[in-house]
Amino acid sequence: MAKKSGGRRYSPSASKDVKRAMHKRKRGTLKSGKGGKGGTVKSRKQAIAIGLSEARKKGKKVPRKRR
Repeated sequence: MAKKSGGRRYSPSASKDVKRAMHKRKRGTLKSGKGGKGGTVKSRKQAIAIGLSEARKKGKKVPRKRR
């Protein structure tokens, strides 16, 4: 049986940021890079990563990046 940890790992507002990034990717308006100068994001994993990094910048509860 899997070990349960106490509390949520990600805040509900952080998952909203990821959801927003996923919608932008679907519409084809999600850009990578500083100031949206990069190319259009097509990868699902990349869209999730962008959403989580935006949440981190806003100071929401998101675990640190794995090294």
